Amino acid sequence: MKEKSDKNKNTKWLEELALQDGASVFGVADIKPVRKYFHDSIKSKTIIFPFGISLGFKLSNEIIDDIQDEPTIIYKHHYSTVNHFLDQLALKLCVEIQKKGYKAFAIPASQIVDWQKQLGHLPHKAIAFQAGLGWIGRSNLLVNPQFGARVRYVTILTDLPLNTAKPLKNNCGGCTACIRVCPAKAISKKSYDKKKCTNKLKEFSKKTGIGQSICGVCVKACK
Repeated sequence: MKEKSDKNKNTKWLEELALQDGASVFGVADIKPVRKYFHDSIKSKTIIFPFGISLGFKLSNEIIDDIQDEPTIIYKHHYSTVNHFLDQLALKLCVEIQKKGYKAFAIPASQIVDWQKQLGHLPHKAIAFQAGLGWIGRSNLLVNPQFGARVRYVTILTDLPLNTAKPLKNNCGGCTACIRVCPAKAISKKSYDKKKCTNKLKEFSKKTGIGQSICGVCVKACK
């Protein structure tokens, strides 16, 4: 009973702290189902962590709604700023967890470690999915019930005892908004073509003022 009480107390404390400091959504995942997707560079370092904390920040509607068929310069700046904010938030929460005598390991919100496959240290959306914050949509993005795909995520791995959520059973249903607007034609009702998407992102990254593999078109469509 004490273990359950501690988990409840820890989870409530951490969620209140995260939301107070600017997170839009908060969830905790059992990372066993996701561990196989971890990049080799962190697999051995993270084996001690049973929990994944998912923190999300909602992107600005005003900036996202300004996107037409390609990323804008202001979206590029907003994207970078939000990633930096999430990294700072994760760092702050790690410090608070460590003050309680537990371990915490923050995974950067947007850092590519495998450029050929366009992969980070781990898939944040997979942690968020396991944490019950949304479902994987046709665009291969996490779709949050409240904010759609307009959320960026960061992950903290920890051994602090926490309550874990279960994945949502929702899906995109009959919505095809992302299919209709995808500039790479990478999305269909049955599949997502990562190669087509990645090639289009590389194309966008070469545009003046962008310099990053971003798009935002399907993010705008999914709300």
